[in-house]
Amino acid sequence: MRKAFIYMTIVAMMFASCKKEEVTPEPDNNTVVVLNCVKPAYLKAGDTVALISPSYYTPMENVELTAELLRSWGLVPVIGPNVGKLVDGKYAGTVEERASDILWAFREPSIKAIICNRGGYGTIQLIDRIPLKVLASSPKWFVGFSDITTLHGLLSRAGVMSVHGTMSSFLAQGGTDETSTMMRDLLMGQVPFYNLPVHPQNILGQASGTLVGGNLCTFTPNLGTQADATMGQGLILFIEEVGESMHNIDRQMRILQMNGVLDRCNGIVLGEFSDCGTEFTYENVEAMIRQIVEPYGIPMLCGFPGGHGDVNLPLVMGAPATIDVRNDGASLQFNVSGEQYTASTADVTATPTPVGVRMKLAGKKN
Repeated sequence: MRKAFIYMTIVAMMFASCKKEEVTPEPDNNTVVVLNCVKPAYLKAGDTVALISPSYYTPMENVELTAELLRSWGLVPVIGPNVGKLVDGKYAGTVEERASDILWAFREPSIKAIICNRGGYGTIQLIDRIPLKVLASSPKWFVGFSDITTLHGLLSRAGVMSVHGTMSSFLAQGGTDETSTMMRDLLMGQVPFYNLPVHPQNILGQASGTLVGGNLCTFTPNLGTQADATMGQGLILFIEEVGESMHNIDRQMRILQMNGVLDRCNGIVLGEFSDCGTEFTYENVEAMIRQIVEPYGIPMLCGFPGGHGDVNLPLVMGAPATIDVRNDGASLQFNVSGEQYTASTADVTATPTPVGVRMKLAGKKN
């Protein structure tokens, strides 16, 4: 009788285990995925925007100045519960506190968009603490760059578009520059079609795919995790970097290559490589990367003013995008609904002021 009871108990436990696995299967992070991201609703006057600090500490003065700027845009700012904390000399709170603010912002129905206060380091610590289902269940615009690249990867894997754009550490300077105003206008439904000048390291061609990527040394360590958007097929990969040696940039590119990422790319967009090394005799970082990319036979658009330079124009991560790299220049288009307008990045790069980039409207909001 006792043996029968033990046998029945074991069978029941096995059945329960199988049933649980069927209901909540573990994600397979070794499988190439198809990224199909939804576009969050554009903002309108009176909408609430959260300010959070997922990485390094930001002085509250900057956060308050950004909140004041958002009010001038007709938006209602709210500050994350843990913003202003300082842990271990750098972090904007403990791992748990920083993850908690992200989850709070996504779970709070009144919040329609989220802007990060700054990057730095630390988002890699949050990857396993942010369930993709929380991000997917409440799509809303999420803005940041640099170390925030990790969170863009999580959102792309969750199926939600996001904005690679400026943060409180820059918005606090006044918010009248094109980097800031174009990010604002994108959140409110004005989608830029970028025209770019000729770059000597461009690789000609046209390609469409899902835009992913960001800061190279931030997203490369995320390979194989749930924040790895490079697992998608048909990618347009955006890359920028700051303060890295040429050999470390080459190392990261080789890691991507050996992990099959470049095989999954339809095209490459290179942003700014600010204060990066010159220890080799390549003409520039773009020339070094071109040697790696050229054998793949895909177009590469160089010189997009995005990243850690003086101009950091917004990009819609997770969006279907098209690049057209020609002898007379190049273009980058986001294939999403909204009020489309043409923006000449040559004007912005030459004169990073509030004039020059806002060009003709090319369509109506839909």
